[in-house]
Amino acid sequence: MSNKDKNVTISEKQRINCLRCEHFYITWEPKFPRGCKLLNFKTRSMPSLVVFQSCGHPCDGFREKKKL
Repeated sequence: MSNKDKNVTISEKQRINCLRCEHFYITWEPKFPRGCKLLNFKTRSMPSLVVFQSCGHPCDGFREKKKL
């Protein structure tokens, strides 16, 4: 049974905000507008959500963007 078959949800504390991650980028492709440089993929939704749905745990690659 895949993680998609299970009713797995992520709590607010575990949710990763990709907009604050240095690996997140905007692709400018209408079909896949968001991407993750670390994991090398593009998606319609937030990359951290795709990671959670795929493996069942929050993204381990999150790294907060450096402040200016």
